[in-house]
Amino acid sequence: MLKRKFGVLTSLVLGLSAVAPASSSLLGGTAFAEENPPSPPKIDSSVQITPAKDVYPDIALAKTQVEEAFATAARTKRKVLIDFGGNWCPDCRMLAGLFNQPEVAQWLESQFVVVPVNVGRIDKNLDIAQQFGVTIHEVPTVLIVTAGRKLLNADGTNTLGNARAMSSQSVLDLLDKWNHRN
Repeated sequence: MLKRKFGVLTSLVLGLSAVAPASSSLLGGTAFAEENPPSPPKIDSSVQITPAKDVYPDIALAKTQVEEAFATAARTKRKVLIDFGGNWCPDCRMLAGLFNQPEVAQWLESQFVVVPVNVGRIDKNLDIAQQFGVTIHEVPTVLIVTAGRKLLNADGTNTLGNARAMSSQSVLDLLDKWNHRN
């Protein structure tokens, strides 16, 4: 019986390893993001995005979670997407709702280590953004950072501040554009 279970498990692992490069994350591999990253999913404009609730964790957790994100990014060769916001913010909740769409979540996971940072009422954890030369005036503020801590979207950190007015596809296309930078 044990041999049979081991054989099935081995077949499953071998089968998964042949499916797609992103599946290596399921197998404990270290190669997530590719040299030519895949395009984001296409979101039908008729898809209704539901704003997420309670996306941003306790303020006290931010520094630890950001450090853990960079360690994971270095190990998995992904970039870090730091999403500064607050649970009170309608644009932040809408952006998080988009990020929660299954096909979007899968794409994000393959390319980024996503870390939401609670900024309170734009008065907490601002020093994390300042490490990258960014001053937060509005949320959501999104930073795309390499594992080596190089900011890739200095020209657009506040672009998603009006996420409710943007189409889902334009948000994803913007993240994809930033992801292609080195």
